[in-house]
Amino acid sequence: MKVGVFDSGIGGLTVVKSLLEHQLFEEIIYYGDTARVPYGIKDKNTIIRYGLEAVEFFKNFELDLIIVACNTVSAYALNEMREISSCPIYGVVEAGAMAASNTLEDKNANILVLGTKATIKSKAYELRLHSLGFKNLQTKATGLFVPIVEEEIYDGPILQSTFTHYFKEITSPDAVILGCTHFPLISDALQNYFGEDTKLIHSGEAIVEYLENEFTFKEKFDNPKMKFFASENPDALKALAKKWLDS
Repeated sequence: MKVGVFDSGIGGLTVVKSLLEHQLFEEIIYYGDTARVPYGIKDKNTIIRYGLEAVEFFKNFELDLIIVACNTVSAYALNEMREISSCPIYGVVEAGAMAASNTLEDKNANILVLGTKATIKSKAYELRLHSLGFKNLQTKATGLFVPIVEEEIYDGPILQSTFTHYFKEITSPDAVILGCTHFPLISDALQNYFGEDTKLIHSGEAIVEYLENEFTFKEKFDNPKMKFFASENPDALKALAKKWLDS
């Protein structure tokens, strides 16, 4: 199978990493809209327009499906993107909510959803989690994590101070949904902060689980073809992909 992965910038590489680890696809086409990142502070109509433009970009390739790695786009634009796409499109919000349901047996579990301002404002995770029977939900817009990760700060005093800033009034959660593709890169620090009993839900692992429930993957691809495209400075994206994906 040949898959396109769309993200507002570089964060979706964490989803690509999960796809590579599970060897699901023969070819991966990645497109990051690096010229217009971040999406998390933009309005709904703008996010939808950018999502539709991404579908048009992917029409240059004969794809079997598209993964929207960006939580913000998944929250706002998925239906509109599906209307103009010639192949199925899957987003990480639905997958993340389903992963939480599969991970937590107790519907009274305390779930904390982290995301950009736009993702949290959409209430997309809350609506899906409520529909799955979960009631005890907390949400927190944690946009500062994005530039911190892009500075390749994965732990230390700056990140710990940011945790204190965001989480000082948060009660200990049973699970934390990492509702932005940047956040898995600080998952070790988050795990240490909240403790071993807190389960972290990772967009990349969630979408893999979701796809494996949707499709029968009859073979593994241990050396898939990969192509990386960006709306600005593609060389920087390719260099970061090599570093993050250990390729």
